Amino acid sequence: MNENEKHLLESAKKGDIEAFEKLIEVHEKKVFNIALRMMGNYEDAKDMAQEAFIRMYKSIGSFKEQSSLSTWIYRIITNICLDELRKRKNRKVLSIDDNIKADDGEIKRDIVSDDLTPEERVERDEVKRMLNSAINDLSDEHRTVIILRDIQGFSYKEISDITNCPEGTVKSRICRAR
Repeated sequence: MNENEKHLLESAKKGDIEAFEKLIEVHEKKVFNIALRMMGNYEDAKDMAQEAFIRMYKSIGSFKEQSSLSTWIYRIITNICLDELRKRKNRKVLSIDDNIKADDGEIKRDIVSDDLTPEERVERDEVKRMLNSAINDLSDEHRTVIILRDIQGFSYKEISDITNCPEGTVKSRICRAR
């Protein structure tokens, strides 16, 4: 944590809303990306990120700085996403990415892109769907470490801090998940 971030943290702990907003600006992209990978869609990711920042705001005064601020923040978003995923296990959730069912079959949703041909888009979407499906089929523990390591690029130590697991367990889970 740099000096500016330390100063912002101390000010935020004292109730300075502007300092808290600046801390959010530093971490909001990474928090959203973790939520997006874990939740699988944009709207849920926005909701989870917002919830994480609300929880941060409510508990920043009790942050004891035993870990880095970023680790604390990423642990909050990871736990919020895991809690929501556990709640949803027994509920059927429909995605706007699913095909549209019509009387005469299914219609694939088509998203316009100026950069890719239709064939390239279908191929990319299929690879993405297969990868997301494979990641979503993993257990919560395995999904979390794969997202944090392979998609977000965290070190084993950072993942260990975020998940509150020993580093050896993190490495083992990553190996099994892959």
